[in-house]
Amino acid sequence: MQLYVVFLALAFALAMFAWGRIRHDIVALAVLFVVVVTGIIPGEQAFEEFGHPAVITVASVLIIGRALENSGLVDVLGDLVSGVGSSMQQQLVAMCLLVAVASAFMNNVGALAIMMPVALAVARKNGYSPSLVLMPLAFSSLLGGLTTLVGTPPNIIIASLRTEATGEAFGMFDFSPVGGGIAIVGVLFVALVGWRLLPKRTAGAGDEDM
Repeated sequence: MQLYVVFLALAFALAMFAWGRIRHDIVALAVLFVVVVTGIIPGEQAFEEFGHPAVITVASVLIIGRALENSGLVDVLGDLVSGVGSSMQQQLVAMCLLVAVASAFMNNVGALAIMMPVALAVARKNGYSPSLVLMPLAFSSLLGGLTTLVGTPPNIIIASLRTEATGEAFGMFDFSPVGGGIAIVGVLFVALVGWRLLPKRTAGAGDEDM
């Protein structure tokens, strides 16, 4: 019986996420309420996962983004991006390349945390919807992380396993010949073509709150 409840709860959550009319946090809390009431998860354990590293990371990204915005760094980077060109296409290419290069030498979540408020500021300043640039930025941060040893956690894990198995470690740029090619093609695609495939949204209150 509990298995059916879990599958129904997951199906409901996925349907609501796809529908998009109800806030995701409300849907998630509703599903949590169901599994607690049905006894699948004990009440005292219901909120333990709020301390999961993934949750803390997302919260930290929002805090870092606000700190960068308050420090004035966002305005400086925004002016640099705006100076590349007046069209959204030129600015998007610049932002995607910047976040890809940054994510090669730091955690891709951290690189995205730096560029996300910049993208929002540039979009508002130039009058286009931030929703058109956020997904390309996310993809670019992931692609940039493929190019170096420290760019993404899977590369570090693979390097550690290779060291344990063979006694030889991967170098900093051993991933670059393959990862670099994938990153270049991928970043150019999302910056030049991919954003055109996104649903068109009119900038409004929702975008201002992001």
